[in-house]
Amino acid sequence: MLGVVPEFEPVLAADLPGGGDAFRCAQEREIFQADLERRAAAQGVQPLRWPASWPGDPAPAMLVATYARQVGRIVAFSLAAFRQAFAAGRDLGEPEGVIVAAAACELHPAAVLKAMEMRSTRAKLDEATRGAAAAGVTRVPAVRVGGEVFEGPDAPELAAGALAR
Repeated sequence: MLGVVPEFEPVLAADLPGGGDAFRCAQEREIFQADLERRAAAQGVQPLRWPASWPGDPAPAMLVATYARQVGRIVAFSLAAFRQAFAAGRDLGEPEGVIVAAAACELHPAAVLKAMEMRSTRAKLDEATRGAAAAGVTRVPAVRVGGEVFEGPDAPELAAGALAR
């Protein structure tokens, strides 16, 4: 969609300015889910299968994504993780769900579990989150094109338009 390969950088959305709770109430969450289901259907994507605990704790998945980025597997891991979460309905807040996604992109389970526990992995994730906040990111997904930041579900389309200009 963008016409260029973006650089994936995991961040913890709750730690961004204005982060906190993703939804103020159950009705707001349901409206958001219905909107994403409509978008997926319009794009011909299979129906979404929501994890029972969604939105859950993103930290385990973001720690593994940080590790995957270090070893050159961030795109593969991100795609596998989203498949596990929204096609299989697995909770990525639980190590088991993250391990299945990691194995799908050839990351060894022992290395993934170790990376999740390492302070250096957490430090890199925290540094990336602070960097995103400093760049003006307040929610995800976010796409930065030059000095301009596009956020939310429409971010890829908006960023594609900016790149085309």
